[in-house]
Amino acid sequence: MGKIEIVKGDLLDQDVDVIVNAWNRNIIPWWLLLPQGVSGAIKRRGGYAPFRELAKHGAIPLGGAVLTGAGDLPFKAIIHVAGISMWWRSSEKSIRESCRNALAMAEEKKFNSIALPLIGAGTGGGSTGAVLDLMKDVLETVSFEGRIVIVEFQKN
Repeated sequence: MGKIEIVKGDLLDQDVDVIVNAWNRNIIPWWLLLPQGVSGAIKRRGGYAPFRELAKHGAIPLGGAVLTGAGDLPFKAIIHVAGISMWWRSSEKSIRESCRNALAMAEEKKFNSIALPLIGAGTGGGSTGAVLDLMKDVLETVSFEGRIVIVEFQKN
């Protein structure tokens, strides 16, 4: 297991190889949605390319992960996880599986560092404290050897 850091700030300002975008199951076309939170920030700062690429993958199982390019962002890639259900709610299972699958993909692709938002908090309905505790619990058990950053959003 790599080193876990917990920071407050903006996910898109982290100095890492790859970031995680807490997405939905990718059933509704991205262009019909008004992305908020991390997805909205990616769209504003990184452009539409990651979402166009994501759309080609079709439905994502709850907790599943899909790798795309980073658009105009300075990362090597974005890992999109289906952290919330079709009813826009997260669960312990969706958060656990999203974390496991994101880190497995980062390990497989040989990324050295990854930053994750609080998957399932905010739009997903989970409380910050509960989601953070759950994510730490999961991330302490994964085989990823790189640097892991959990980012609790805070405006600069």
